[in-house]
Amino acid sequence: MHINPAVFVPTALISLIVILFSIVAPQASADFFSALRSGAVARFDWFFMSAGNVLLLFCVIVAISPLGSIRLGGKGATPDYSRLSWFAMLFGAGMGIGLVFYGVGEPVTHFTTSMAGGSGAPLGGAIGDPEAARGLAMAATIFDWGLHPWAIFTVTGLALAVFCFDYKMPLSMRSAFYPLFGKAVWGRAGDVIEILAVLATIFGLATSLGLGAQQAMAGISYLYGVANSSPTILMLIGVMATITFLSVRGGIDRGIRILSEVNMWVAFALLVFVLSTGSTLQLLADLGRNSVTYLGLLPALSNPVGRTDTGFYNDWSVYYWAWWISWAPFVGMFMARISLGRTVREFIAGAMIAPTMLGIIWLTIFGDASIAHIVAGNGAELAKASIDTQLFVLLASLPWAQFTSVVAIALILIFFVTGWDSGTLVIDTMTAGGRTDTPLRQKTIWLFAVGGIGIVLLLSGGLTSLQAGAIATGLPLAGVLLLMCVGTLKGLLALHRSSAHQDAIETADG
Repeated sequence: MHINPAVFVPTALISLIVILFSIVAPQASADFFSALRSGAVARFDWFFMSAGNVLLLFCVIVAISPLGSIRLGGKGATPDYSRLSWFAMLFGAGMGIGLVFYGVGEPVTHFTTSMAGGSGAPLGGAIGDPEAARGLAMAATIFDWGLHPWAIFTVTGLALAVFCFDYKMPLSMRSAFYPLFGKAVWGRAGDVIEILAVLATIFGLATSLGLGAQQAMAGISYLYGVANSSPTILMLIGVMATITFLSVRGGIDRGIRILSEVNMWVAFALLVFVLSTGSTLQLLADLGRNSVTYLGLLPALSNPVGRTDTGFYNDWSVYYWAWWISWAPFVGMFMARISLGRTVREFIAGAMIAPTMLGIIWLTIFGDASIAHIVAGNGAELAKASIDTQLFVLLASLPWAQFTSVVAIALILIFFVTGWDSGTLVIDTMTAGGRTDTPLRQKTIWLFAVGGIGIVLLLSGGLTSLQAGAIATGLPLAGVLLLMCVGTLKGLLALHRSSAHQDAIETADG
């Protein structure tokens, strides 16, 4: 096997310890992770939010500056994938499964809390005002899934792409720190960065797999009456592990790319169905209104200090920011691997702005359709349903409910596979010192390590334990990403100066 022992061994041992701890002492494990989650959020909420703000500003400044014209891989580099395939893989690896899970439940939750008011409502809510509460709910939901999270992924992906394609360094997190630490990045300092990145990826990915397994099983139980129990969840994950193994074996071109494109079309079909069977004109109008409201409330929702809506702020936004940060090495590295030949500006637009727009469309159609049912007095069951079944309750209120619910389950499961597959490839790359030509058996180790952590934490402590793992690893990684911005900026400025110098020489020669 091709491994970097200084990274592979510690991360493998820590993964094994977490699995054994959760199996041997499930209650102690659940209590530990619950305390870890609440402590990290309570003490470092301001830091998570501030880091997200800085990363978003960095992406905007780089995109509009002359640095945006730099082509990843050099002037003669050409993309390996069409824009459609590229975008489908970006979105599928990013947050597809999370949008399906929270696309109904989060807007409904924010709407009900906004109507009631209090610290759990976004920005204090709008007591007794359905229209204002709807606007707040949708703006808060889009905020949690919009520009900030995609900026977190984009910073990481851009850094890795620049130093891999333009500086010919290994595709690893440590490469982005060469401008800051020099040759020290190939020693212990770089090993620590890589270990943090791998652990964050494992827990962030395990959280998403836990969400997917929980929602898919909830949908199967809701539709067919199958018991939603530990054995059935294990059976479902076992089936998906087999499919994921086949996808890993097929590689990016024959595995992830094909599944991502299929899922994009399935998601689009489900989106069009909900749009066309609801108040179509109203939902289309809501797209514009929600975008304007989101941008208008963006400064207030991004504020890291002096918040009175601490319930919403800590339980939703800060948790999300930690989750996105823990996902950054995984999504960013995958973004980098498939983005050769794109300009920096095109990369930022494709990796940050386009997914945000698609997220707004998805959340508006599913979220506003759900809120409309509640306001009309037809959504009592929807409002009371658990968050993992609310999508299926919404579909049950529309035509062809049985068929569309099956489609939704298929959508979740394909996102499940693409996320697990791409995450496995990225973890394997990071523990192999940036190599992408590792044998299948080596990738299989990480496929089962991620699945094992997801299973034991889901069964021992539920989503709280999964979320705690993502938050705990995301906290130190946030500082790593902020330093990465400095290293990336130095690398881009050097490339820009070199390009300008070369253009001047060519002009003089001409």
